[in-house]
Amino acid sequence: MEEITKAQEEILRALWEVKEGAVSDVLNNLPDPKPAYTTVATVIKVLERKGYVSHKTYGKTHVFFRK
Repeated sequence: MEEITKAQEEILRALWEVKEGAVSDVLNNLPDPKPAYTTVATVIKVLERKGYVSHKTYGKTHVFFRK
């Protein structure tokens, strides 16, 4: 797997704490000041491309989880 940045690591840790969840769940688990929703969504997509995260789709909602 590719290496990850500090920001990616912080978001990945937040995802691990919630086990699985939507972008909003991960965002709520991040410390203040929180990044923008779109920033978290973009970082999660990058982590998925790098092989750290996967997702399930329920209707229009993506639920992300660690691989």
